[in-house]
Amino acid sequence: MEFIKYLIDLFLHLDKHLNEIILQYGAVTYGILFLVIFAETGFVFTPFLPGDSLLFAAGTFAAIGSFNIHLLFLILSFAAIIGDSVNYWIGHYIGMKLFEKNNRFLKKEYLERTHKFYEKHGGKTIILARFIPIIRTFAPFVAGVGAMTYTKFIAYNIIGGIAWCAVFIYGGYFFGNLSFVKNNFSFVIMAIILISVLPIFIEYFRHRISKSRTKTE
Repeated sequence: MEFIKYLIDLFLHLDKHLNEIILQYGAVTYGILFLVIFAETGFVFTPFLPGDSLLFAAGTFAAIGSFNIHLLFLILSFAAIIGDSVNYWIGHYIGMKLFEKNNRFLKKEYLERTHKFYEKHGGKTIILARFIPIIRTFAPFVAGVGAMTYTKFIAYNIIGGIAWCAVFIYGGYFFGNLSFVKNNFSFVIMAIILISVLPIFIEYFRHRISKSRTKTE
């Protein structure tokens, strides 16, 4: 419970927490941000770490001179790309073991479906997943489990990682210090999170509607 409260506070007051880190660690903050983005994209057990909101917040601090905006973009883009690559290889080498026992949650048929889906829609999936929290963390892992070729994966990984970082870092840089945004930073962060997870809810309700129609036919 305390951990959940901490996460909520972290997201709602991300600007204050990031400012404290910058004041305490200075240039080392580049490395701290690198590790957070790397972990958020690189490990399936850390999808709760801030991603979109952290990039946006970092961009706002770059606008006031706390970071070099272009260096920040390069470092975090690299973290995002490397993170997804590590996640892919974890799925590739370890993920198969999860499917050795055909249980109700990890059936081998799911693996086959994933393989077909990624071979057909892999590029679009990897790129779009960057902009959806939680899905962003699991997409590269499933790509690795589904045996999507790495040469195909890495191309879309690079495009998605660069696009994701560019949108939020430069978005924060150009819009983060507008008076409205500065005075309502917590609400802006919440709006970013809600907009990011909106596709998950849309897809969920579409699936439910489609399933109910199938039952009535």
